[in-house]
Amino acid sequence: MPKDLRNKVVAITGGSRGIGLATAEAFVAAGAKVAIGARDLERARAAAVRIGATAHALDVTDAASVAAFWQGVEAELGAIDVLVNNAGEMIVGSFEHESVDDSTHQLGVNLLGTLNGMKTAIGPMRARGSGHIINMVSAVGMIGLPGCATYSAAKHGVVGLSEGVRAELRGSGVQLSIVLPIPAQTELTSGVGKGRFVPLLTPDDIAKAVLRTARRPVYNRYVPGWTNPVTRSLFLLPQPWRDAMGRFLKADQLLRTTDFQARTGYEARLKTPSVAGGDGGGR
Repeated sequence: MPKDLRNKVVAITGGSRGIGLATAEAFVAAGAKVAIGARDLERARAAAVRIGATAHALDVTDAASVAAFWQGVEAELGAIDVLVNNAGEMIVGSFEHESVDDSTHQLGVNLLGTLNGMKTAIGPMRARGSGHIINMVSAVGMIGLPGCATYSAAKHGVVGLSEGVRAELRGSGVQLSIVLPIPAQTELTSGVGKGRFVPLLTPDDIAKAVLRTARRPVYNRYVPGWTNPVTRSLFLLPQPWRDAMGRFLKADQLLRTTDFQARTGYEARLKTPSVAGGDGGGR
């Protein structure tokens, strides 16, 4: 039987735009009490007013900021039932030429940010014997993609982290899930080349999947569902066959087909401390 989300408290990181905002709207429509966190607090407040949520300042790379976000949400709305670790950012380019700062930034938001959210949530949820942590990953958390190698590494890290922590939580009443979507039409993917036979999702598509996961908890939720058997089948192939499949799907063409000019606004925003971080959604 699906869980009733009415009056449940849901906290979403990176909730002021893109997939995070669509997810917040979906939970509000389901009757939940929703809090969104982002570095751009002014934007988060405007989004929260529009959808009927609350907004809080949040830097997911800072453990103290995550703890303050958690405390602020619980003080305003009550004990958090669901935490959606959605914040994510991606910089496209050759790994060889990627700056150390860009590499560190992506690992900080995508991996450390998720880790900080989990560490903050587990104690209170375990003490209550209930709660659900949903980590937004990506299809590249299972298969490395040239052109976003550091982003892929961070998302692979979230998968490993989630698998290990899930085993530690067994019997605690705290559930942990990962959502693995293919790319969506968000600012994070602006200008990015499109692979063969891989349609771009909408933020609403992924938000619906997160909502389904909260209502009917499963460990891994692939979006769309058909990518689950495809991804698993690839791991059964010899490496040369996997490489050939990647070329067939044009997964190796990201650097050649990306419109980097179309990404300048997004990537410049990531490097502006006052508004960077926590708004991407991890795709």
